[in-house]
Amino acid sequence: MCPDNFAILSYLAGRTSRVKLGLGAVILPWNDPLRVVEKAVMLDQMSGGRVLLGMGRGLAKMEYETFGIPMEDARSRFNEGADVVMRGIRTGLVSSEGPNFPQVEVEVRPRPNPTTSWDGRLFAAAMSPDSVPIVADMGVQMMTFMQFPFEKHAEQINGWKQLFRDAQGTEPGPPVIQDFVICHEDEEEARRLAYEHINRYFLSVIKHYDFAGKHWRETPGYETYQAGADMIREAGMEVAADAYVEANVYGTPEQIVEKYAHRHELIGDFLANAAFSFGGLPLAEAEKSLKLFGEKVVPEVHKDDRQNTGRRVTPDRPPGNRGAGAAHPRRRHGPPTHRSSRSSQ
Repeated sequence: MCPDNFAILSYLAGRTSRVKLGLGAVILPWNDPLRVVEKAVMLDQMSGGRVLLGMGRGLAKMEYETFGIPMEDARSRFNEGADVVMRGIRTGLVSSEGPNFPQVEVEVRPRPNPTTSWDGRLFAAAMSPDSVPIVADMGVQMMTFMQFPFEKHAEQINGWKQLFRDAQGTEPGPPVIQDFVICHEDEEEARRLAYEHINRYFLSVIKHYDFAGKHWRETPGYETYQAGADMIREAGMEVAADAYVEANVYGTPEQIVEKYAHRHELIGDFLANAAFSFGGLPLAEAEKSLKLFGEKVVPEVHKDDRQNTGRRVTPDRPPGNRGAGAAHPRRRHGPPTHRSSRSSQ
């Protein structure tokens, strides 16, 4: 876990010069929008305009209880906070008359760089059907974690694209798709590692977010999660964990390239955000997987980019999991990205 993704990305900004710095994401209902704007603008100034700002609503009941915030207020707090943040990072002025984050107008320091646009650098998580139209109305790019067969994700992503076109009158940028990845030269060993460690990560997620719980139905704004919770209980934890493994990415480099190609056929361009360290996977194995992915998957994806000018599947190369960064080219031949997970400040 990463208690403040701005902090770790500030460290990475000082150690790098080209990589993009992505937050995936700042959980707005827990964070004062003024502080989010100040941190985002300052990091963007220090890094020379390399920040990719991801915003999220949060899912864990235990986290809302810890912060003393009613979970049923999450949607209104997110919507209000997102509006304040997106205006603030562009103008440097932060104000709100809303009920959740009342704020007299204040000008932040440092000011946003007037020569650096935030267009194409704003993202929001959409893990439930009711979040999709909100992300489209915000005019930002969609982020999602893999948890179902991709055909189900594709329906939601393509729906977001059309809603974005209708709301914004333009084409959306590519969505971000987060996977937990095992890349290995041996197909059977890749499968063994995936079923051990992606499976273990899934179980930790179920526990932390209480995804198999019964509280979703009674929590306004989260009712759609109850269907998934019921399915997990009905299918059994082992079956659900195996399905989660299959939804993510594992295999030889060739198999991974093919999996990305299949996804591209269903949704077009996307940004592939890959985590390599998770679920107790030994660091040596995670590093081997990352390096092999970089050596054999990334060149093939870029080869497809050069051969198909409309095709953009830009893979991430993260050194860690939820609290670590992820590196990927933001554009076809652009610099990689460090993407850090949730901020609970």
